[in-house]
Amino acid sequence: MGNSDSKLVFKEGIFKLSQPRAIPSDDVYWTGFWKLPESAEDVFSLFTINDVRRTRDNSLANLETLLTVIISRLVSLRHLPAFPDPDLAPAKEALNCVRVLTRVLPFVYEAENLDSWEDKTFWQRRRKHSKSKPQGTPEVLFDGSNSNDVEGKEVEVLDETVEYTRPLGEELIDTLIDLLFYVGFTLPPVERSKNNVTYAIWQNGVGCVTPMQSSKEIENNRTEILRLLLTLSSKSLYMPAHLVPAKGVKALTYITTCPDKQIVLSLLCSQLNTTLQYNGSTWRVPYDHVVTKNPKQVHVSYCLQFLLVLILYPIPDAGHDPAPKNYFRHFLGRLHRTQDFEFLVEGMLRTLNQPLQATSSYLPGSQSSLPWAPEMLMLFWEALQCNKRFRSFIIDSERANEFAILVLFYALEFKTDQAKQGVVRMCVFILQTLSTEPAFGKHLNQSFTTQQSLPTSAKVPDFSGTYADYLIISIHSLITNSKGKLDAIYPALLATINNTAPYLQNLSPLSSSKLIQLFASMSAPSFLLANETNYALLQSLLESINAIVEHQYSSNRIFIRTLLKARRRFEALRSFTLESGREEIERLHQQKKEATDGTDDLTSPTRSIRSGSFDTMRSPQNVRRTPSLSNVPEEGGTFTIGDDEDSDDERESMITPSQSSPSNENSHAPSRSSSIDEPLPTQLKGMSEKARGKMPATQTAFSRHGSSTSLSSHPATIMSPTGGFSPSPLWIESWLPTLPLHTTLTLLASSSNTSTSIPPKSLPSAIDPSPPRVQFFLWTPMSLGWYESLLWGFIFASEMMVQKGTVGVWNGSNIRLFRVEQAATSGPSLMKPMGAVDAVGSNLVQRIGKLGVKGEAAAPARGSVRDV
Repeated sequence: MGNSDSKLVFKEGIFKLSQPRAIPSDDVYWTGFWKLPESAEDVFSLFTINDVRRTRDNSLANLETLLTVIISRLVSLRHLPAFPDPDLAPAKEALNCVRVLTRVLPFVYEAENLDSWEDKTFWQRRRKHSKSKPQGTPEVLFDGSNSNDVEGKEVEVLDETVEYTRPLGEELIDTLIDLLFYVGFTLPPVERSKNNVTYAIWQNGVGCVTPMQSSKEIENNRTEILRLLLTLSSKSLYMPAHLVPAKGVKALTYITTCPDKQIVLSLLCSQLNTTLQYNGSTWRVPYDHVVTKNPKQVHVSYCLQFLLVLILYPIPDAGHDPAPKNYFRHFLGRLHRTQDFEFLVEGMLRTLNQPLQATSSYLPGSQSSLPWAPEMLMLFWEALQCNKRFRSFIIDSERANEFAILVLFYALEFKTDQAKQGVVRMCVFILQTLSTEPAFGKHLNQSFTTQQSLPTSAKVPDFSGTYADYLIISIHSLITNSKGKLDAIYPALLATINNTAPYLQNLSPLSSSKLIQLFASMSAPSFLLANETNYALLQSLLESINAIVEHQYSSNRIFIRTLLKARRRFEALRSFTLESGREEIERLHQQKKEATDGTDDLTSPTRSIRSGSFDTMRSPQNVRRTPSLSNVPEEGGTFTIGDDEDSDDERESMITPSQSSPSNENSHAPSRSSSIDEPLPTQLKGMSEKARGKMPATQTAFSRHGSSTSLSSHPATIMSPTGGFSPSPLWIESWLPTLPLHTTLTLLASSSNTSTSIPPKSLPSAIDPSPPRVQFFLWTPMSLGWYESLLWGFIFASEMMVQKGTVGVWNGSNIRLFRVEQAATSGPSLMKPMGAVDAVGSNLVQRIGKLGVKGEAAAPARGSVRDV
């Protein structure tokens, strides 16, 4: 289809498809769908969104026939011994079948009224006719039509020759997986090969030590097959997040429960090795990514994304006993060889370090960052959760510090980026996962000497200290400088400190002051009275302080001195009352009002309570003698959790992660509601080693099975303050006596000299150290829905731009997993100039796009997506 005439013929054939008249399945008309197109761009530009929807809505019978005929042709080609012979069974025909299916399926999935039709078409057994067909007509292996127009005698004869075969969806998936390992198509040609389908691992690495030859054509063929497999698996995009774990996706259930170990391992290792072998830091011409395509990156991106889709997929529990097993996740958890772990670590670090190298280039923007760093973080997190040997390897080999710094870099880099809040949340849970290992906390005491090599966004000015110091300072920054966007993960951030606190030694003056500043802010009345669960954050922080005092007293003299300086803050907290808290809030409000000299009050207590962000101002100089929160000076002056000056529209909306920062370019990004309502993994109360040993065998750390209770009902979370919460004395009495103040107050009493901050030489005997307690998180069905939406947000965002080998599979479809918005198109830029060549190309596309039905409205332009 290299000229305009052939394109016009194909376009006219598409118009015929949407006509009410049903086209017989043996009509030669159908051959045009696999013979005419020359590329994926032809299919996606000529078979428009409106064409697909018009066919679906006006002629569902023709759409069903199209799907049946296309899949039948693809299955036939896979079983032809001559495939992919260019004359007898050309690969072009198989690729065109794949492209048409990729184009059509999203708009089948988006139609809720077609759920039963989709189930019948793809997942019910089909009738297979053994009756021979004349040569030259398409072979239809599956047919669901009824033969009511034939004589009764003929029907009896046909019934004797009809066989029932497997569902169409299963046949399609098996064919696609076979095509991923087809000699001469997706594997290099082999002389005297007995089997065309050979389950050979594509790259050396896990499970393979011999590299396999490849070519651009072979990788492009794999890319198209993987794209269709992703499309088949994308039913989740058209469900609300809370339904995804319970309802599931039948295509993914079929793939992940495949009992054939050879197929599972070949596909798992091929995608894993292809992803981790890629080296994006090799030398290339500067700015080559601006003017040239990189199909290799597209191929690697699809490998990683489909791998994650398979590994993350939670198989719905339909009451089967035993429960079905996800074999891809199972075998990832069974890896145990040291060389395999070293391969995983090197490949992950190579990808995660690459953006740091790209941003430090002498020519800004000359080298492109790998777009799948968030997905690589997700793969690292999955490996930590499902493979305890890998987790031990990371800790024991002391690579955990390197990963922790990289995770903190991505969290700090994106902490105020609305488009990447989901990435930040994931990074925080990765840190909590690492922190559950005691050895991780011990390794944090090593000196961190490479801080200067980090980008500016992650540097601490004049830093000198350990990894532990950097971790605490970074967590402080995430809480105080994120403008309230990360309030949903404050519990996880504090849990990370809590899990590592018993092992931290020689904390620096800066990190010590940051911990005490966090305490000062979280013990402020405006924070404690904001909603009914904020006290749990203060409780978690107090437990961390106690753990440092009880287990590392002699190794943290600087921290102890800093703690003693906050004596009055701790003593005042013991006598906290509702009346004193309200008086303090009103006093600060009046103080701010006077300071602004009549200007608009942007930080009123009412607004602070709505946003959950609080500013504990300096106390006045005329302090009273009785310790109370109103006369205790802040350490370090003004301290803010969040930013009271956020605009209303920023506070009421959050954005789920996407691959790229918001820009004026045409782009899509998934969106999500406020982070306060985000159904993140549930925080569990701290458990000692003894208590952990008593946990049921089925309820292990990071388990994917648990209560369906959402995060919003857990006491360790921050609930939305808009529900009309009103604090009462009875409510304060329910938690104030339970605050773990005994250790700090005993220490303060042992140092009776209030004019100095010299601590006792040894831990006071009245303090009885409690065993270290570990805070885990628990996956719930609601949080799994969030996790799935996070992954599909990455996938959707990476595919949204029709460039560099992508075709915009889901662009324009009715996504329900997250919200997609339109934004205005930007003009030419330095990185995207509009010149003569661009003008000619745009003109050609517009002329082809006008080949539509008379009176049909033009499709709306794509735009960037923001969260609202």
